[in-house]
Amino acid sequence: MIAYNPKHWFGLIFHKYSREVMKRLLPAVIAMGIITAILVYLIHDYFQWDLQGTTAIHSIMGIVLGLFLVFRTNSAYDRWWEGRQAWGNLVNTSRNLALKLDSMLPDGHPAKKDFAYLIPAYSAVLRDYLRGLDVEATLEEINRHVTVPVYMNQPNGIAAALWAKVEEVKDEGLIDGDQYRILDEELRSFTDVLGISERIKNSPIPYSYSMYIKKFIFTYIVTLPFAFISNFGYYTVPIVMLLLYILLSVELIAEEIEDPFGGDVNDLPLTSLSEKIDQNCKEILLDN
Repeated sequence: MIAYNPKHWFGLIFHKYSREVMKRLLPAVIAMGIITAILVYLIHDYFQWDLQGTTAIHSIMGIVLGLFLVFRTNSAYDRWWEGRQAWGNLVNTSRNLALKLDSMLPDGHPAKKDFAYLIPAYSAVLRDYLRGLDVEATLEEINRHVTVPVYMNQPNGIAAALWAKVEEVKDEGLIDGDQYRILDEELRSFTDVLGISERIKNSPIPYSYSMYIKKFIFTYIVTLPFAFISNFGYYTVPIVMLLLYILLSVELIAEEIEDPFGGDVNDLPLTSLSEKIDQNCKEILLDN
């Protein structure tokens, strides 16, 4: 995720991300510019048609297109923000669990070290799982310190190891029933975060919405030159290119953030969040 200062206007306007978006959209913008120039020549110079009546049609189409884009951006941002809330809860739950275990378990007990690696292991494995990466390297690092079972859904494997370790210290008499219920609430929160993340990951925006938004943008842009040619002549070319850039940029950003767990620049900083959990848990359970 890009770190920035929202008060620096010029820094935002000329940020390198804008250049990256422009680079991705440049072929479509140039192609539309060429098509528009050909249409201007044919309609304005060759046939000399007067098409001023089409402006009202595109004004109505623009209102409908605006409603579609508002829905698109709002739904994409809602998914991004829900994912951020879920991972914020994971950070807080990991810290709370580490703090409670640190106070419940006696100093120097080996279970503290196991929990110091198991708790952050959940966020690290969940990060790779959501990104569709191979978790073998992460598991290999974890198994150097504490053994975890291998599951098809590997975050469940880490959760199972956490539950087993809590049961182990309970059987040893290190925690009582009331403390066990307190830890139970924290451990269930891990699975809640997994469920929320999987729902966002596996439930994209409905196909019909995505398809018709793209069709509507395409139809609007392709027919847009006819609304401006009679009034603006060859100035229609840069006008259409600018409007295409704006509309496609909105759609591109929405596509990028509707899956907030990937590796795009606007996606959630899962790596830094999991590293923060790892640092905090080890500080709490190993340094005291």
